[in-house]
Amino acid sequence: MVEPAERGATHIADRVVAKIASQAAREALSAAAADAHTPPHASVVVRDDSARVRVFVELGYPCDIGAQCGAVRRRVVERVRGLVGMDVPEVAVTVERLHSPQTLGADAERVR
Repeated sequence: MVEPAERGATHIADRVVAKIASQAAREALSAAAADAHTPPHASVVVRDDSARVRVFVELGYPCDIGAQCGAVRRRVVERVRGLVGMDVPEVAVTVERLHSPQTLGADAERVR
């Protein structure tokens, strides 16, 4: 029988964790993400057993931006920890765009 320390280690690629984080952001935003022009996406840096995540989202406006970002952070931490067993000490949420119902149409004009 091979001892656990001699079997090697499992390495989970950054892009896999980024896909999990992106999906978690979509789940956290649910209906809001469905209206977005661009779905949430993420970049990740994995070091040892932890992942630092940056998630990029679009949000509907008006909304409680802080609450939406908090929901994204919590869901990303929960899903990454649950699926790959990594600690997530940092989740930075970048709001790339706010959009209102007026900006979602095909012939959207600038809203003042």
